Amino acid sequence: MSDSLSELIAAASEPLASGEPRPLSIEGGERFAETLEALLRRKNGFYAFESALHVLPSGTGEDVMSLERWNAPDLWRHEYGDMTEGCFFFGEDVFGGQFCFRAGQVCTFDPETGDIEPLAPSLDAWAGEILRRYDNLTGHPLAHEWQRRHGALPRGHRLVPTIPFVAGGEYRVENLRAGESVASMRYRGDIAKQIRDLPDGTPIRLKVK
Repeated sequence: MSDSLSELIAAASEPLASGEPRPLSIEGGERFAETLEALLRRKNGFYAFESALHVLPSGTGEDVMSLERWNAPDLWRHEYGDMTEGCFFFGEDVFGGQFCFRAGQVCTFDPETGDIEPLAPSLDAWAGEILRRYDNLTGHPLAHEWQRRHGALPRGHRLVPTIPFVAGGEYRVENLRAGESVASMRYRGDIAKQIRDLPDGTPIRLKVK
């Protein structure tokens, strides 16, 4: 295991699941799956940087969200239509921005737009990027400030903007609330579908379910 992954594990919480992770099957991502399995054998899911980073465990019970359940088509991905095709999601930042494996790379997935951007060529490199740029990549400064004011962010929750960022909502504590992760992804998947074909800068009027 790389130094970066070992350092990330050392900076993380206690594991979220006590059992051994299940073998992972990721189409076109055998090497990625092997590295992720090795990571989860060391620490099966965790939070880091004051809960700003969440890495999902594998093979858990009903009380802890698992990689397997998180990637199920019927949980939240269906709200995005075809925007999540080819993605395997394994972690998230404090705003619910997803980290995923897709087409041979680790990418970011914007929950409000469905936009996917390459971040690193491997899980090892991803860990290095997180360690170098965790303030930017995990949202740690706002996670710290929000929890200083409101208390610890509950497990299974992320900081969700009251006014969506894509609609001009500010990255400020006053615009953030603790939202249950699945519900917030479903809600923002609906937003992503509404705006996916609009040119940048187009005024939008969102229909909220």
